[in-house]
This record gives sequence, C-alpha cells and structure tokens, in this order.
Amino acid sequence: MLKLIIPPPIYMLLFATIMWLLDHYLPLVQIIPETWQMLGLGLIVLAILLDLWSLILFFLSHTTPNPMKPENVSELVITGMYRFSRNPMYLGLLIMLSGWAIYLGSLIGFFILPLFVITLNIQQIKPEEQVLEKKFGQAYLDYKQRVRAWI
Repeated sequence: MLKLIIPPPIYMLLFATIMWLLDHYLPLVQIIPETWQMLGLGLIVLAILLDLWSLILFFLSHTTPNPMKPENVSELVITGMYRFSRNPMYLGLLIMLSGWAIYLGSLIGFFILPLFVITLNIQQIKPEEQVLEKKFGQAYLDYKQRVRAWI
C-alpha cells in the first residue's frame, strides 16, 4: 500500500527517531562504552560517502536515481559499488543507522536494524526490482543472479 511512496531516506530518519526514542525512554543496557560511541559518527560519515558515490554513478550514467520512479531509469547501473550490492544506497542507509546505534550505545537500537531491512525489502526493493525486471528483462535477471541485494 505504501510501496514506492515514501523515499528510503525518510524511512531511515523514521527508524533513527524510533531508535533515539527507545534509547531515551526505554534503554535496555548500554553495550557500547561512551568512549567508543564516537566511532558511530565516523561510520555515519563513511555511509554518507558511500551513498554519494553511488548517487554519482547514476548521474554519470545519465539516468535517474529517483527510487520513487524506477520506471524512469534509462540504464542499468552495475559499476562501482553496484558490482557488490544491488542496493548500495540502501546499504548506506543501513550503515548510517548502525552508526547511529553505536553512537547511542544502547542495545535496543540494534534491535531496530533488522526491522529497517525488512521494511525496505518489502516497501522499496521488491517493487523496484519488479519494475526493473520488466524494463531490462534478462539483463537485470542476470545481474540479480550475480549480485546480492544487500551485501
């Protein structure tokens, strides 16, 4: 019902907010010492760079990166990080959330990460892949067989 309507970065921000609320109001246990929590911010920066690099590959291929309109993609992008993951931008969002969980330091934040993956798989990746299969046919099916969805 909400498939391809909510942009994936909005899902990430929603899940980050849920993680913060749970950490703030229902922390299970602090598993990351405060001195190590800043590593989470470094992970977030690396994830942003991964997302930017992946986004640039779309522009270099002269096609749209708009996840809400996969039917407008004019070329299959399979270089760069797309050789290792069919969804490196979504992987970047997951890495950002992982960095956020480390920064928060509470165990409860880590329980949210699988829910984010499940949500993106259902709401974004599966519908997107159906469109790409129709549009690119065997070329996309071959790519799907060679490269994993996440990592």
